[in-house]
Amino acid sequence: MVPLDKLDTVIARFETLQMELAGAPAADDFVRLSKEYAELEPVAEKAKTLRSALEERAGIDEILADPDSDQEMRSLADAERRAIDERIEGLDKTIQVLLLPKDAADARNVIIEVRAGTGGEEAALFAGDLFRMYQRFAELRSWKVEMLSMNESDLGGYREIVAKINGSGVYAKLKFESGVHRVQRVPETESGGRIHTSAATVAVLPEAEDVDVDVAETDLKIDTYRSSGAGGQHVNTTDSAVRITHLPSGIVVAVQDERSQHKNKAKAMTLLRAKIYEEERQRADEARSAERKDQVGSGDRSERIRTYNFPQGRVTDHRIGLTLYKLDQVIAGEALGEIIDALITEHQAAQLAALDGAEA
Repeated sequence: MVPLDKLDTVIARFETLQMELAGAPAADDFVRLSKEYAELEPVAEKAKTLRSALEERAGIDEILADPDSDQEMRSLADAERRAIDERIEGLDKTIQVLLLPKDAADARNVIIEVRAGTGGEEAALFAGDLFRMYQRFAELRSWKVEMLSMNESDLGGYREIVAKINGSGVYAKLKFESGVHRVQRVPETESGGRIHTSAATVAVLPEAEDVDVDVAETDLKIDTYRSSGAGGQHVNTTDSAVRITHLPSGIVVAVQDERSQHKNKAKAMTLLRAKIYEEERQRADEARSAERKDQVGSGDRSERIRTYNFPQGRVTDHRIGLTLYKLDQVIAGEALGEIIDALITEHQAAQLAALDGAEA
């Protein structure tokens, strides 16, 4: 049970924020207070509801403890007591989840990279399927998808595709998608009808802000070259493609999607900042949680996380043992949310268990 003094502290702070915002603060203060208000509002509302339920239960307990209460009144009170106990338990669990430590990057936009793995052309086709799945998932949530870089294969798949997804809480939803995705199906290039296994890797990086990463020009090696692709309109005749090497970390990014060298450089810098920021985040996470790795996984791109089995029409997430027999809806981006929500729930349960263990 969340301590009552903690509930009261949350409610008191929320009411203070309401008063401060109503007092027409300066612009900078208004932005800061509004952000805290938005973060605290769902917790405070649930805390008020829980407080009210606890008071209601206290009134019922008085009836049950009163020796002068008749049997009918006591029976009604006993039934109400069981119902309100269920409400209190549900509210308490909700508040515990809302009070869990937040990932500072959860509210951010993301850079998503999908790369063909083992399996040749079939892996490239699968990489294209995965990217379109995320693209549709984003569209269903009114998120904006901006292409950063792509390298098409001969049959219309992608050896690599990189995009930025802008929206509310994108990283919170997509962060568990990083890893190796495996597909089992009969490739379009297979004439004998045999099932092949191919793979693609997905990396989801929170977008870095200027204040997160200080990148000095002297730390960069910038090369320009002619873009290449599957032919036709994808090939440029000028040196518009840009490759940037961050010398201290050895991170290399390349963008050739735009015809403008300036635009390609801007996109490459966005990608580079995200990679440096993610490397620093992972280093900090490893230092904080070297002894524990929760069931959802580390987000390591080498970790096999999910299998898409077309002959059986199923998708299995190996981290939580979840299998859905709705592959078409998942690949269409429509049922992907069911898997993502299950991963988030599992992660929250692991966090709660860790907190309980620390308090024991």
